[in-house]
Amino acid sequence: MKKGIHILCLLGGVLLFGTCAFGSTLEDRVNALEEMVRKQSQTIKEQQEVINKLLPQEEPQTKVEEKVAEETKPAEESGTKPDVSELTAQPLPSTAVAARSDLWSRQIGGSKLRLIDISLDALFAAGSSSATNEQLQDLEGGDHDPRWRGFTVQNVELSLSGAVDPYFTGESHIVFFIDPSTGDTQVELEEAFLTTQSLPYRLQTKAGYFFTEFGRINPLHPHQWHWLDQPVINTRLFGPDGMRQAGARLSWLTPLPWYSELLFGIQNANGETMASFLANQEFFEERPIGGRPFTDQSVKSLKDLVYLARFENFWDISESVTARLGFSGLYGPNATGPDVDTWIYGTDLVVKWRPPLNERGWPFLVWESELMQRDYQAAAFLGPNPDNPEEILDLPAQTLIDWGFYTQLLYGFHPGWATGLRYEYASGRGQSVGGSSNDPFRDNRLRLSPLLVWHPSEFSRLRLQFNYDHAQHLEHKDAYSAWLGVEFLYGAHAAHKY
Repeated sequence: MKKGIHILCLLGGVLLFGTCAFGSTLEDRVNALEEMVRKQSQTIKEQQEVINKLLPQEEPQTKVEEKVAEETKPAEESGTKPDVSELTAQPLPSTAVAARSDLWSRQIGGSKLRLIDISLDALFAAGSSSATNEQLQDLEGGDHDPRWRGFTVQNVELSLSGAVDPYFTGESHIVFFIDPSTGDTQVELEEAFLTTQSLPYRLQTKAGYFFTEFGRINPLHPHQWHWLDQPVINTRLFGPDGMRQAGARLSWLTPLPWYSELLFGIQNANGETMASFLANQEFFEERPIGGRPFTDQSVKSLKDLVYLARFENFWDISESVTARLGFSGLYGPNATGPDVDTWIYGTDLVVKWRPPLNERGWPFLVWESELMQRDYQAAAFLGPNPDNPEEILDLPAQTLIDWGFYTQLLYGFHPGWATGLRYEYASGRGQSVGGSSNDPFRDNRLRLSPLLVWHPSEFSRLRLQFNYDHAQHLEHKDAYSAWLGVEFLYGAHAAHKY
């Protein structure tokens, strides 16, 4: 269309110029030629405006692709799961894209920061056991374990995370679950913390309320566990909800030729989430360590806080095999007296195999193990038994030692399917009040747990788990349980560590 208009204008100009050439002087011909060029330029401009009005206003494809890449870049870098509705929806107008971008992200300098990711992850379980419901409360000691014949609402986690500004990112996780024995709804703050993004010398600081980064399982949220319940030794040492409190943590990425990081943390020692330290009176009434009476204490100095040290290393052993090895230690006061302490130390190993040519991450093989021990310095006690005031207890000072381990292997044998086996053992030394064999949190325990997993998609998971438990405190020593777990996730969830 444009080419035809240009040709017509050119032909008209030639005819006009020829007429002028045969009937005018040279000066007249020059003036006529200039007038012709002016009129042609004006005509072309007017025609172009008409064409622009008739054609649809589309951005060049390269511009559209650049916008799409810019919009999806923050989610891909954070490791979040894509929103299926966004992947299948029709392209939005550029104004709508801009409005959505302004809601969830912000341009700061030359970078676009993802302001917030919101997700909800829900875990439910159903099953039964040869143990009674009362026995299951001790056998499955974690608050988010399946511990009731019938149905259990294990954990419903609302997560918010994102960039605060170029210097900090923030995370908060709020958990809802139903106490199966009473039917009451429990709401708890699982984590809420800031993490720095621009400290020099390979340093990073975390501050707020967070899980203590000891070992492998304790820092993980329940939906990150491969199995439905937390290991027995974790429940004994860190309590039913895992060890977490308000505090701060500093990490340093060392200049070693492999990934190697040192972490140092400090947190409050009190509260029900600090079972091995200054746990509160209510917690001790339910689960006193070794049956030792509780002594109320206050924070007087820095020695009344809990300290963490961790050293972890990561290697790419081959193109398809990676490994992580960690060593952790904790130190702080405990609640049996003013001058007694608790030490916890352990090591953990994770080895993963995944071939470079895989289908959505399958096949894979994950071997994970953790070994830990607690040295609990119990103070001497002379006085009434809290459980029976008519009885006088005369308890010597003693160090109660509890240790245990788990090792588990998970094999993804087909896209969406995996199977695994976990073995656990826990034991204790040092006498509990009433005898260690009668103490469900210090007796000898063994558990074997086969597992079958199906992932219908990246946003849902079904798990079938069987538990064989051998525990000294049980009347018949053995218990058999079967649990079916269902999980679903919607929204954008922040990426988790290796």
